[in-house]
Amino acid sequence: MSHSHWLTRRTRRLADEHVEESAAYVEAGQAFALGQAVYDRRTALGLSQAEVARRAGMAQPQISTIEGGDSVPTIPLLNRLAGALDAAMTIELDGGTAVFRFVAHEGPRPDESAAEGRSSAA
Repeated sequence: MSHSHWLTRRTRRLADEHVEESAAYVEAGQAFALGQAVYDRRTALGLSQAEVARRAGMAQPQISTIEGGDSVPTIPLLNRLAGALDAAMTIELDGGTAVFRFVAHEGPRPDESAAEGRSSAA
């Protein structure tokens, strides 16, 4: 998509016009929202990417790729990631929108209270 085409889409969206979005565009938005949810939970816990990777049995570049929205992990990997972030992960899908939420396990430590219930949507 060219810059001028993107700008036209943005202008039309701001003018409350319906803009048809390609499947790739929707998928990219969902991957970014997932990455933002991982980043938000990780930083709320005060963890580095390397520490989350260690806890999940992954490599730090994999965490970076997920947080950057450049990858959509498998369900088993999402499960390991949720465990590494000491949270349950919920995903709500509705057509082209997706909401990713990490909910802290019961009994959070005092420094984790701000991280509970944060979500990111696409």
